Amino acid sequence: MNNFWVILGHTYFSKVKTKSFLITTLITLVLIIALTNMSQIIDMFTSDSKEERIAVMDQSGELFEPLQEQFKLLNEEVQLELFEGSETDGETAVKNEEFEGLLILSLNNEGLPDAAYKARSVANSTLPGQLQQSLQQIKIQVSASQIHLTQEQLGKLYEPVSFSKVALEENAKTAEELNQARGLVYVLLFVIYFAVIMYANMIAMEVATEKSSRVMEILISSVSPIQQMFAKIIGIALLSLTQMGFFLIVGYYFVKRNLESMEGGFFEFFGFGDVPVQTIVYAVVFFILGYFLYATLAAFLGSLVSRIEDVQQMITPMTMMVVAGFLIAMFGLNQPETTFITITSYIPFFTPMLMFMRVGMLTLPTWEPLLGIAILILSIVVLAIFGARVYKGGVLMYGKSSSFKDVKKALQLTKKD
Repeated sequence: MNNFWVILGHTYFSKVKTKSFLITTLITLVLIIALTNMSQIIDMFTSDSKEERIAVMDQSGELFEPLQEQFKLLNEEVQLELFEGSETDGETAVKNEEFEGLLILSLNNEGLPDAAYKARSVANSTLPGQLQQSLQQIKIQVSASQIHLTQEQLGKLYEPVSFSKVALEENAKTAEELNQARGLVYVLLFVIYFAVIMYANMIAMEVATEKSSRVMEILISSVSPIQQMFAKIIGIALLSLTQMGFFLIVGYYFVKRNLESMEGGFFEFFGFGDVPVQTIVYAVVFFILGYFLYATLAAFLGSLVSRIEDVQQMITPMTMMVVAGFLIAMFGLNQPETTFITITSYIPFFTPMLMFMRVGMLTLPTWEPLLGIAILILSIVVLAIFGARVYKGGVLMYGKSSSFKDVKKALQLTKKD
């Protein structure tokens, strides 16, 4: 057992000290800090930028003032300025960067607004879209006056319909509760997805690297292959928890710090409100079980290859299963009650993401997530027993390996041993 802890400690500390681990952790932390402080970063760059101006040629003589009032409701930072020169002069001013763009206003045969927008580039669709939206409101008002609609009648016409959603099932989550849970579910699905791919791949690479350097021949003389496999799995698990711990602590701190600015849009749909402790507990449980399921699979797949170049080819089917589970979970965020999602949530390789997604988005009877946990534990045990046998023979195999037929060869070597 002492050898087990030696290999575990060596796996953990050797990876923690590598430049790739330190650089990856640092870059990811910088990205997390940048994303959680995005509004302040944008404000910092926009506060020092010069004021944007739009030149407006009003050929109708009556559209500029109402457009100016409507546009201020959408964008107070960009100024609309009446331009008295010719269209050619306006185009020249835009090319010389005196104005952001040139807007030409006119009335068509029906007395309704027409407009043409000219700029150095039309790649930025935000500003033209705001101008078009403002003109659309003016067109509605002009059309309403032509058919003699009062402002009160016009307001009733465009008043949003009253629409509420009520869940009839007992203990079903309300729309507000779903928004609160959606943020955590969405983020943790990404965490599970990337963690499984990154750390399971790391285990396969670790085993293949030792085999390619013939270190494995020395190790198996003093430590059983089964101890080696689980020491590496647990060592990489501790490594992942260390790295994830840094990410979660930093992310949680800056999200809490900037919570007031995270309103509307993304943060309104994927709300980061109060989440039940039960959901967080299930997130940790399914994350750990999902890791061990794929880590065990990656360890014995890595034992089948002798060259690092063959690792990616061997673990591609495993990666595809992770991707499939993630894509199904993304679909299930909007339709978590469908029969397809329910059935696939009991397939072991999809359970970590799909069952967790259902737990977060629905009010499930306790037996469903517990059944999912039981299926995962049973699958891990079966895969560990089978994987240990394959690993024991696989570490003794050398030469080119690119086929799952090598599993049979590994099992035959295990029996001989």
